[in-house]
Amino acid sequence: MQIGIGLPSAVAGVKGDRIVEWAIRAESGPFSSLGVIDRVVQQNYEPMVTLAAAAAVTRRVRLMPTVLLLPLRGAGMLAKQAASVDALSNGRLTLGLGIGGREDDYLATPEEFRQRGAKFERGLELMHRIWRGEPPVEDIDPVGPPPVQPGGPEIILGASSPAALQRIGRLGYAFMSGGGGPSRAKTNFDIVMEHRKAARHPGTPRFLALSYFGIAPEAVAATVKSLEDWYRFLGPVAETMARAFPSSPAAIKDLLKEFEDIGVDEVVLYSGTDDISEVDRLADVIA
Repeated sequence: MQIGIGLPSAVAGVKGDRIVEWAIRAESGPFSSLGVIDRVVQQNYEPMVTLAAAAAVTRRVRLMPTVLLLPLRGAGMLAKQAASVDALSNGRLTLGLGIGGREDDYLATPEEFRQRGAKFERGLELMHRIWRGEPPVEDIDPVGPPPVQPGGPEIILGASSPAALQRIGRLGYAFMSGGGGPSRAKTNFDIVMEHRKAARHPGTPRFLALSYFGIAPEAVAATVKSLEDWYRFLGPVAETMARAFPSSPAAIKDLLKEFEDIGVDEVVLYSGTDDISEVDRLADVIA
């Protein structure tokens, strides 16, 4: 099982040079991917801009939003951005996509919240057309640059609602579980597989998951605070969620073993602090 690490681009007050330093440090470690989280109504850095910066200072590690909210963006422009990051990184982009469940992000964009599922599917179709080198609509030229990866970057879809899980299986994409631990990840992956088989897609897709971690006491406290803020839209359950992450080397190893046992191919771990020492601590745990 591969293990990625999230960039601290969603940590309140983080400076740009620390994000770049984090990417460089992770590149020299055992990590498979650099993740970024997408929001609009938050103090986080925009994901594709952040990954472009990371691409400039890395050569090996993959770049992966977990996940980017496609309906908040014009699909044609996002296809161009993704192809640009893929080209700048020499084919290292894995494009995690989702629709999101926070209405305030849609109000800020602004986009229609209740039509986001339909827009998501139309956007996927358009992006694939652009990456194949076809004009997005009749009588105009194709959109470039071409991505390095033939046909475009690998796409991973993240979701938790029944309708979104059904969509992932029906369309035949890989799946990323956003939270809730291994048990919820396995339940949702099984739902995706049911719909995938019903749609007659062969094989088993890639299965990814994300979680949070903290090792140093100050990092644990910062991650709790960060998660309470991030999930406060859920009400009282936010406090429980904010404490449901592994906060010791032994607990991290146990969590990763649980994910591996249910067949997860890659886990991306995020910290709620920009303390660069946490990169080294996590590297020591998984080495």
